Amino acid sequence: MSLNDDIKGLEAAIGESIIGQRDVIRRLVIGLLAGGNLLIEGLPGLAKTRAVKAMARHLEADFSRIQFTPDLLPSDVTGSEVYHQGEEGAVFRFHPGPLFANLVLADEINRAPAKVQSALLEAMEERQVTVGGTTHKMPALFMVLATQNPIEQEGTYPLPEAQMDRFMMHVRVDYPSREEEVQVIRLVRQEEQANNREASPAAGDAPAQVPVALAQEAIFAARREIAALHVAEPMEQYMATLVDATRHPADFSDDLARYIELGASPRASLALDRCARAHAWLEGRDYVDPVDVQQVAPEVLRHRIGLSFEAQGQGFSADDAVATLLGCVALP
Repeated sequence: MSLNDDIKGLEAAIGESIIGQRDVIRRLVIGLLAGGNLLIEGLPGLAKTRAVKAMARHLEADFSRIQFTPDLLPSDVTGSEVYHQGEEGAVFRFHPGPLFANLVLADEINRAPAKVQSALLEAMEERQVTVGGTTHKMPALFMVLATQNPIEQEGTYPLPEAQMDRFMMHVRVDYPSREEEVQVIRLVRQEEQANNREASPAAGDAPAQVPVALAQEAIFAARREIAALHVAEPMEQYMATLVDATRHPADFSDDLARYIELGASPRASLALDRCARAHAWLEGRDYVDPVDVQQVAPEVLRHRIGLSFEAQGQGFSADDAVATLLGCVALP
């Protein structure tokens, strides 16, 4: 099997546990290959946490889940220095928090106050945490996957723009179709039956199979191949123009000029490049074409565009702005 087949196998394995969310699974894999952090937004019960757990289960990696609550402290996330009294005398030793894992699920991140949310910023951007004046490096494979509920208002703390910009992609999870929901019912019923057999096995029952985990080195090898993908100069210009159009919308559309108040930062251009290369690699190509950019553009740009009050009043969303941008910017 090729390296591409191994990653496709990981994607298929996640899909066995998640029904009707193929696009979400593909974005999770792209984020993993591109080495970025993901913000996953959706209503309760749409398998956001389940999808992240499924990826961790089929990957040779340490997984950590942090339930964000209003009373959470930064040290609950990063860890802290603890006083120890031993034979060698009194010393402070650093006890790593749950943030020190390969895949970190920050569940309901918008329930925690800004001070706790900011504790993630250094780890997400610099891949390190500083506690008590000492810097502690994160693992080589490190990824924050944060979830949030879009409808809750009471008891939540909206993420500031600076933190939103740290997420490479903003992935939205939608309702499954009726047929997919029937498959969900059957899948959960089968899992329940399997758990009952495992808890109280009957004579002749076959032992439960342990899922095969993909080695971390496969991810690093895939990243090396993705880094070597060819990106033509016209494609670079195309990505840069898309991002520049969010900053100077009047040059492309009168409607965009009225609706877009704040454009995307250079992180958007870098994310477009990395995600487009990962998408092209998954499609089996050694070069990036406009389709790759268009496929990842909504997730890369939707959380980096600031809309005006007029846009919000008329129901013009960030996704509408991205769709308009893709239609206005000429293809290379």
